[in-house]
Amino acid sequence: MEIQVMKNILGENDRVAAENQALFREKKVYVLNLMGSPGSGKTSILEQTMEHLKGELSMAVIEGDLFTSKDAERIERHGVPVIQINTAGGCHLDAPMVQKVVNRLELDKLDLLIVENVGNLVCPAEFVVGEDEKAVILSITEGDDKPMKYPLIFKESSVAVLNKIDLLPYTNFNLAGAKEDISTLHPGIDIIEASCSTKQGVDMWCKWLKARVANKK
Repeated sequence: MEIQVMKNILGENDRVAAENQALFREKKVYVLNLMGSPGSGKTSILEQTMEHLKGELSMAVIEGDLFTSKDAERIERHGVPVIQINTAGGCHLDAPMVQKVVNRLELDKLDLLIVENVGNLVCPAEFVVGEDEKAVILSITEGDDKPMKYPLIFKESSVAVLNKIDLLPYTNFNLAGAKEDISTLHPGIDIIEASCSTKQGVDMWCKWLKARVANKK
C-alpha cells in the first residue's frame, strides 16, 4: 500500500511538472533545479551567478527552504526577482509548489530561472518540478564518500559542482576519487571545480549556464 501511495504521489507530481515544463518551453525559459546539502554553498553559487551574468541574462530565482527567507533576502540584494517557498518541514520542493508561484514571475522577460531546492541529497532528486535539467552542488567539506552514498542525485544531475575547492588542502577529500565516482554513476556528466571565495570555476559554471540558455531559445 505504501508503494502504491508513493506511485500516486509521484504520478501527480509528474503530471503537474509536465504542465510547468510546457509553460517554460512556450516562454523559452531555461529552468535549472539546483540541489545540494545544507551548507554546500548553493546560495553562494547563486550570488556569484547573479553578479557574473548581470547584464547578459535576465534571471529569476525560486528559493526553497523549510523556514525563514534568509536566502531569498540574499538573492534579492542582487536585484534579481526571487520568490520564497517555505515547505514548513517538507524535505523538497515539488511541481505543484512551483506551479502555485510561477505566475508571479514575468516569464516573457526571463532567460533563466533557477529553482534552489531545499538542502537535502535525497528527496529533491526524486521529484521533478518542470525543470530542463538538475544540478548538484557538493562541497569539499562534505567528504568524498557522498556520491556513492547518495547516488540518485548525481545520476539525475547534468552537472556536478565541487564547491569550496580552495579548502581542499585542509581536508582529506579525495578529489580524483570523487570525480571518478561521479563519472561512474553518470557517464558524461559535467564536473566543475569551484570556489566562491577565490572565484575559481565561476566563469566555467556561467559559461555552462549560458550555453544551456542559448540552446533553449
